[in-house]
Amino acid sequence: MPQPIFLWPQGAPDALGQTEADKPRLYPFLPQTRSTSTAVLVIPGGGYQHVAIGHEGVQIAAWLNAQGVPAFVLDYRVAPYHYPVPIEDGQRAMRLIRAHAAEYGIDPHRLGVWGFSAGGHLASTLGTHCDADAVPASTPDGADAQSCRPDFMVLSYPVISMQLPEAHANSRMNLLGPNVDPALERRYSNHLAVAAETPATFLFATTNDPTVPVANSLDFYRALQQAHVPAELHIYDFANHGCGLCGSIIPLSTWPGLLRNWLVQRGWIPLTAPPPPAPAPNLPSWIPGLTGPGKPAQ
Repeated sequence: MPQPIFLWPQGAPDALGQTEADKPRLYPFLPQTRSTSTAVLVIPGGGYQHVAIGHEGVQIAAWLNAQGVPAFVLDYRVAPYHYPVPIEDGQRAMRLIRAHAAEYGIDPHRLGVWGFSAGGHLASTLGTHCDADAVPASTPDGADAQSCRPDFMVLSYPVISMQLPEAHANSRMNLLGPNVDPALERRYSNHLAVAAETPATFLFATTNDPTVPVANSLDFYRALQQAHVPAELHIYDFANHGCGLCGSIIPLSTWPGLLRNWLVQRGWIPLTAPPPPAPAPNLPSWIPGLTGPGKPAQ
C-alpha cells in the first residue's frame, strides 16, 4: 500500500473525533510506466457502512496501473457519519487530485471516477451535483477552488436512487439517517439529477442483483440517454452483487474487457496501452493490517 494522503491534514470538517476513523484519505497508485495522462478516482462500496477497499479499491487500482493509468483509491467516512460527510469527502478527493495534478503527472481535465455499489452512488453524486449543487467546503484552501466534477464515470452495480423500493435500504439509511428528509431523498436519487453536463458513463450490473435492484442502473442509463449524454450499459443475465472485477465468476469476468474497449473508444486510454491483467480471484474486502475510516467494525 502506498502512503495515504489525508484529505484534510489539519482535521476534517464535521469530524466526530481524532481517531483513524475520522481521517478520510486517498491512496495514490502511480504506475511506473504511463500510457496516458488520464487518472481515475476509485470509490469502493460498502453500503455507506464500511469501505470494501480490497477488491473494489486496491485491486481496481492494480487493473488500471497494469494499463499505465494512475489511480487514487478513496477511503471515506461512513456510518456513524452521514450526509453530508461522505459527499464532502468525495468532493474534496476530486479537488485535491486536480490541485496536485502537475505533481502526479496527470491532466486535471482527464480525471474520471469509478464507483462500486454505494461508492457508485457517491461517484454519480459527483457527476450530477458538482459543482452547482456542491456542499460548501468548510475549510477552503487552494484545492477547494478546483472542480469536483469528474470527466467520465464508471458505475459498477451502483446504488443510484434514494427512493424506496428501488433504493438499497441500508445505503439510504446510513447516508440520510433513519428519518429521511423527502427533499434529500429526491435530491440524491441521482437519475433525477442527470443533465446535459453529466459526464459520459459506463455502467455494469446483473439482472438479478440480490442487493441493489438493477432498476438503479436502468434508470440512470435512461436518464443519460434522454439528456443525450454518451452512455454504455452492460447487464448480465446473472445474480450477483459486489464481485468487483469478477475474476472468479466466468460468466461475469468479461465485463472489464468491455470497459477497456469503452475507455479506448472514448479516448481516455490509447489503443496501444498495455493489456489489462488476466482475471484473478478477489482480494479480501478489507486489507489486513490496514486502518482507516472504512475499516469494518469488529
